[in-house]
Amino acid sequence: MKYSFEKGFLWGAATSATQIEGAAFEGGKGKNIWDHWYEIEPNRFYNQVGPTKASNFYVTYKEDIQRMKEIGFNSYRTSISWSRLIPDGNGAVNEEAVAFYQSLIDELINQNIEPIIGLYHFDMPFAMQEIGGWESREVVEAYSRFARICFELFGDRVKKWATHNEPIVPVEGGYLYQFHYPCVVDMKRAVQVAYNTMISSAMAIREFRKVKVENGQIGIVINLTPSYPRDAQNQDDVKAANIADLLFNRSFLDPSIKGTYPEELISLIKENNLLPVTDPEDYTLMKENTVDFLGVNYYSPRRIKAKEAAVDPSKPIMPESFFDNYDMPGKKMNIYRGWEIYEKALYDIAINLRDNYGNIPWYVSENGMGVQDEERFLDENGIVQDDYRIEFISEHLKWLHKGISEGSNCFGYHLWTFMDNWSWLNAYKNRYGFYRVDLNNHFERTIKKSGLWFKQVAESNELVIED
Repeated sequence: MKYSFEKGFLWGAATSATQIEGAAFEGGKGKNIWDHWYEIEPNRFYNQVGPTKASNFYVTYKEDIQRMKEIGFNSYRTSISWSRLIPDGNGAVNEEAVAFYQSLIDELINQNIEPIIGLYHFDMPFAMQEIGGWESREVVEAYSRFARICFELFGDRVKKWATHNEPIVPVEGGYLYQFHYPCVVDMKRAVQVAYNTMISSAMAIREFRKVKVENGQIGIVINLTPSYPRDAQNQDDVKAANIADLLFNRSFLDPSIKGTYPEELISLIKENNLLPVTDPEDYTLMKENTVDFLGVNYYSPRRIKAKEAAVDPSKPIMPESFFDNYDMPGKKMNIYRGWEIYEKALYDIAINLRDNYGNIPWYVSENGMGVQDEERFLDENGIVQDDYRIEFISEHLKWLHKGISEGSNCFGYHLWTFMDNWSWLNAYKNRYGFYRVDLNNHFERTIKKSGLWFKQVAESNELVIED
């Protein structure tokens, strides 16, 4: 069976600056929140491996881009480190960083690999965090300035930009569930962070329009986790799943694409005394500065049921005050991440964007399978036999192709990630890459079976499944 994709379909992978560059204190880079957190709590990081031991891309990017070309990439997403470009977040531009990113972008273009550049991927400059991070409008303004500088410096060559990657994650990790710095548990502050992040996105889009990047497009990358009710015939379960969808998906999807928040979400936030501080001009700002395209990161669904016990009023309000997570029997799992594998959700996302969001142009900006101890699967030639990753990608591409064939406006697929990279608190616990990175041998890269397989898919522009 062959699944053909349209000419010009984007094939590649995604990563971020902090996760691959390394050189955390080199080249004039300022400290970000991950550098700081690792300094004060290294025990929080798997095997105490911090961001200084990312995959050395700052040094080896030219060779790595050649490796991308060798496996058929025609596109690649990464981010510009705010604290590398502007070490204190809102001061002088670091010319060493300018030279690095210019050379990186040029190398991608020289290899006919389209750069897709993100502006924020979880890496707040520490100086900005000290004055409040995304809780602060001063930081929002500083980010807007950073965005404009990026457009002015690199917009002559970079034509696809993303304001944020997974804006829900710093909210969840930093202000609800304690897996990102500053490890606060406070839903009202979380709502403020989420709101200000969306304001910053609109401001960046406004700056993009002012700079007038020729043939340029600007979007946002959102991790969509479809919320499925335990029982689609049970209205309480359906209502609970809808609330989860409002909080985790539509709180970013709607303002980005429609320029406004769902009334249901506003009512929920208001009823629970969680309204953020706003500015009178915010409504117009958001309405007038929506995205040109959407990046969708998809890994797993969310299964939801109605609350089975009354909420304890003495405990702080949390998203789970409105629903319970449902452990569905018989689901397929990635046991290493504890995530359900449900490929059809990618089709459901495609149809939702077609029907409810004006069929906006979009692409799969991340999809991937992290596996622990992949050394178990090394063959006699030192190649990881990751058939599980090939199957994972294939099954998702089949459902994506169905969505496209039914009219959804998807223009690409990116794996997370090109090579094994440092992954926040998990460091190198789970491996995701097309290339293996050997931490014990100077970050040596070795292609995996999936990389060789992906080359065939990307270069032929079709997925072939043997019957």
